[in-house]
Amino acid sequence: MMKCPLVHFARALAAALLVVAAPVALGQAAYPTKPVRLVVPFPAGGTTDLLARAAAQKLSEAWGQQVIVDNRPGAAGNIGAELVAKAAPDGYTLLMGTVGTHAINASLYAKMPYDHVKDFAPVILVAGVPNVLVVNPQVPVNSVPELIAYAKANPGRLNFASSGSGTSIHLSGELFKTMTGVQMTHVPYKGSAPALTDLIGGQVQLMFDNLPSSLAFIKAGKLRAIAVTSTARAAALPDVPTVADTIPGFEASSWFGVLAPAGTPRGIVVKINGEVAQWLASPDAKEKLAAQGANVAGGSPEDFTKHIQAETAKWAKVVKESGAKVD
Repeated sequence: MMKCPLVHFARALAAALLVVAAPVALGQAAYPTKPVRLVVPFPAGGTTDLLARAAAQKLSEAWGQQVIVDNRPGAAGNIGAELVAKAAPDGYTLLMGTVGTHAINASLYAKMPYDHVKDFAPVILVAGVPNVLVVNPQVPVNSVPELIAYAKANPGRLNFASSGSGTSIHLSGELFKTMTGVQMTHVPYKGSAPALTDLIGGQVQLMFDNLPSSLAFIKAGKLRAIAVTSTARAAALPDVPTVADTIPGFEASSWFGVLAPAGTPRGIVVKINGEVAQWLASPDAKEKLAAQGANVAGGSPEDFTKHIQAETAKWAKVVKESGAKVD
C-alpha cells in the first residue's frame, strides 16, 4: 500500500529538525568549552565581589573551565550591568547582579542604559544580606535612639557613605532620613571598599553597609555596629539589635544573583542554575556565607524573576517617598 505524501513530508520534517537541533543540544550539553566571564559591577573587596569570587571558584572546579571575575564599577552598578546586557547571549558573559542594578536603579535614575527586565535572563538568586548601620568609633553614639538624638542636635554634621547612588546602602540611609526626620548628607563612593576606608579614617561618620564587607572591621573594633536593617537580628551579629526595634517597619536588605543576557539558551540557563544551586546547598557554601553574614538563597530562574518584580515595586515606593533622584 502506498504511503500518503503527507506522511513522507512529516517524517522528512522531523528528521530535518533533529539534524538542526542536535548541534544545539550538544553545544548546550558541552557548555562551557572556554572560560566564562562573571562581571561584578563594583570594585573588588565589597560584598558583590566576595560572593562572585566564591561562586566563580566553585563553578571553575565543577566545569573544568576558568570562571573569571571581571570588576567593572561605576554608576551604582549600571556600567557593569550594561556590559552584560549588550553581550552575546551565549552563556560566556554573566553578571552578579544586585538589588541596585535590578530593582532600585530603574526608579532612581532618569535614564537607564539598559532595561533590567527585558535585557536579562535571571539565572539564580544567590544570597540575601542585611545591611548594618556602622559608625566611626569617634562618633559618640551606641544605639539608634542615640544616633537620632545626636543627628537632631547637630543638623548637617553627619555624612553617610554609600557604595554608590542607587545601591541599597544609599537607599537605607535615605529611608532612615525619611522615617526619622534627621538631616544627613549622602556621600557616594565607587564601591564599599573605598567608602569603608574613608569611614574608618573619619572622613565620613556612618554607613549602612552590606554586612559581609563590614563584619571584619566590626570584629576588629575599627567600626561600631549600631543596628542591622533586616526585620530579624543577624546570626553573625546576634547582640546587635535591628533598626526596626526603634523604627517599626524599617527594612532594607540587599540581595545578589546571577543573570545572563536576554536570549541566552534555556539549556545553558538551567545548567548554570543547577551548578550554582548545588554549590549553595553544600555545607561549605552555607558555612562560608553564614560566616560572612549572608543568607543562602537559591531557587529556579522563575523564582528569581518573581523576586526581581517584587523588589522593583518595593524600592520604587521607597525612592518616591524619600525623594531620592540621580540624573
